[in-house]
Amino acid sequence: MLGPVILAASRSDRMRRLISAAPVTKQVVDRFIPGETVTDIVPIVEELTAKGLELTMDVVGEDITTPEQAAAARDAYLALIDHLAALELGEKVEMSVKLSMFGQALEGGHELALANVRPVVEAAAAIGTTVTLDAEDHTTLDSMFAIHEELRKDFPQTGCVIQAYLFRTESDARRLAAAGSRVRLVKGAYKEPAEVAYQRKHEIDKAYVRILKVLMEGEGYPMVGSHDPRLISIAQELAHRAGRKMDEYEFQMLYGIRGDEHLRLAAEGHRMRVYTAYGTDWYGYFMRRLAEKPANLRFFLRSMVSKG
Repeated sequence: MLGPVILAASRSDRMRRLISAAPVTKQVVDRFIPGETVTDIVPIVEELTAKGLELTMDVVGEDITTPEQAAAARDAYLALIDHLAALELGEKVEMSVKLSMFGQALEGGHELALANVRPVVEAAAAIGTTVTLDAEDHTTLDSMFAIHEELRKDFPQTGCVIQAYLFRTESDARRLAAAGSRVRLVKGAYKEPAEVAYQRKHEIDKAYVRILKVLMEGEGYPMVGSHDPRLISIAQELAHRAGRKMDEYEFQMLYGIRGDEHLRLAAEGHRMRVYTAYGTDWYGYFMRRLAEKPANLRFFLRSMVSKG
């Protein structure tokens, strides 16, 4: 199983230097991260929305060690919102944020992250869109959910992410579905111990379906984060059984993966949102994309061999 090995490498400074220095890395990274600056990304936003797709934008970067870096992350999202305001796309383009970028792991991190993310949520609401709080490793989730609950008092459209591989998630889903919030369900992309998470693919897939059923039958707005054709088909069936219309849930997939499927689902009338990341601190995000799917790793290794 290469996934855990790759996730471990995502935390290694030595591997970061090695992979970053490889001549072929940038062209492969560009498949998943189509720009480094907000100026780079605006043409991508315009192109995808013109094709009937929606987006959620992620400014990559998680290794925050000072309050100043956390404030800079906040300001990067505020700059993104300024650019999106001019495009007048409203909820077609939302934002995803990792609270670790906003200082969650620092001393007093819970309060710091809440203070930094609130102006981003406020600014997003002012242009007619919203923010989804990404899930990270299991030790951060109680803080994330508490911040989510606090933000929803003033901005009830604020979303959050839950991860099917964690044992706790089915219970979290029941609580969140009843609350009527926007919930993105993903399989999970962090290295988690067997004490808190399923380790085998078939166990994770079964958990994903159980949790998705909870979300589809609940009062919230499910966001189906998966590239798996079988799970996509199951999601459509569960939505049908729950009596949901096509605009009462959505699919989400990563930029650079199964682009034809993005367009197919949108053409069928589904809401299809593309998770689109940009920025210079791409390493952790890129390594998780490799760990999530063997085909991504094969693509990278083939490129290393043919171009290196």
